[in-house]
Amino acid sequence: MNDMTSPVVKSSPKDWETDQEVRWCPGCGDYAILKAVQRTMPEIGARPENTVFVSGIGCSSRFPYYMETYGFHTIHGRAPAVATGVKLANPELDVWIITGDGDALSIGGNHTMHLLRRNLNCQVLLFNNEIYGLTKGQYSPTSRVGTRSPSTPFGSVDRPAQPCAFALGSGARFVARGIDVHKNLPSVFKAAYAHQGAAFVEIFQNCIVYNDDVFASFTEKANASGNQLWVEHGQPLLFAGGTKGLTMDTDRLVLKVVDVVDGDWQGAHVAVHDQTNRGLAHMLVEMPFGPFPMALGVLYDDPAPTFDSAVIAQNKQASEGKKPDLQKLLSQGQTWQVEKQPRVE
Repeated sequence: MNDMTSPVVKSSPKDWETDQEVRWCPGCGDYAILKAVQRTMPEIGARPENTVFVSGIGCSSRFPYYMETYGFHTIHGRAPAVATGVKLANPELDVWIITGDGDALSIGGNHTMHLLRRNLNCQVLLFNNEIYGLTKGQYSPTSRVGTRSPSTPFGSVDRPAQPCAFALGSGARFVARGIDVHKNLPSVFKAAYAHQGAAFVEIFQNCIVYNDDVFASFTEKANASGNQLWVEHGQPLLFAGGTKGLTMDTDRLVLKVVDVVDGDWQGAHVAVHDQTNRGLAHMLVEMPFGPFPMALGVLYDDPAPTFDSAVIAQNKQASEGKKPDLQKLLSQGQTWQVEKQPRVE
């Protein structure tokens, strides 16, 4: 266990960089995410010797090599299982899970779901590029209908999974979205770190080789203002420079876009974001893009008791008034003793 009594030493982003060559394709969005994480760590007061990054398989999962912390590069889809073991073994560690849309939502979907419903106190960063990049461009669980790839040459006919909707459906108590190159990404990481419980962050990440510009309709500078809605707790749901907003259609119980004239968002009945409102979070993550903007930022944040705290409390209660006795433990149940050596022929 780490010595938690030692004085806190301030760090800089450089302190979180390793000497390993970063081996992503030139122009990959993963570089921007890595830098955003390395900038965030000093600002949240994290300590390298008290931090663990756990990843699965995929381009994103090289991440632990590039962070000057403890790390595990595990097997496909199983990062949540390993991270759970790490956190339960040493609850004082800061545990971050790095995963991708294929790693977390295909072979790892079961593990991701259980980590979120258990509410382990950790941060889950899901890099979503809507493609399998490491294995050369096959379609993934988040690929859109019609996506042409080596595994879907005529276009995918699968309905894509929505990572944030999946997280909410699994019982996640913190759900957020960000963009790989956006200046707001570190603030999303800070909010995730501050949350007590499983914090799920979907990051739209551009794969420059196999799915370039798939998110350009809302990430490109020319499209950003009209198609990005950065939500903030207690603030009106405005976008397009404040000229449009979201209001509640009370007849159909759905969100709808309204025009805002002269900044009078109250007059337009624009809804105010409440990050503790689970129903609103569901509406925001499931808005069809095009008729609606892409909702970004902290969509849902409503803490609940964590899995690791419950396990620790249960173990403490079970051990109260008892003395550790390994021999007694080994001897209980069905045991027998060999009285003499077997006969030698």
